[in-house]
Amino acid sequence: MAIRVATGVLALLFCLLQFRLWVSDDGFAEASRLTALIAQQTDENNRLNQRNQRLEAEVIDLRKSEGAVEERARADLGLIGPNETFYLFSAPRPAG
Repeated sequence: MAIRVATGVLALLFCLLQFRLWVSDDGFAEASRLTALIAQQTDENNRLNQRNQRLEAEVIDLRKSEGAVEERARADLGLIGPNETFYLFSAPRPAG
């Protein structure tokens, strides 16, 4: 009789531990979710590192050459140099 009770208690304990392992908040499901989250964050970090490297290269270029600053001023800000005239040509409108 005692062996059957002990076997039943052990079986119940085994089932509870299995439930906790597979279903609970700190089981395999949560570990899998966290692994996916880590992979996603790693991808985001790699993307941001590449962006930072591009920006760092651009800053170094702007510090080293005056031509890069002038190019940036012309393209982004629409500035012109002294003794220059700015002309803007627009495309002809289609008839119709």
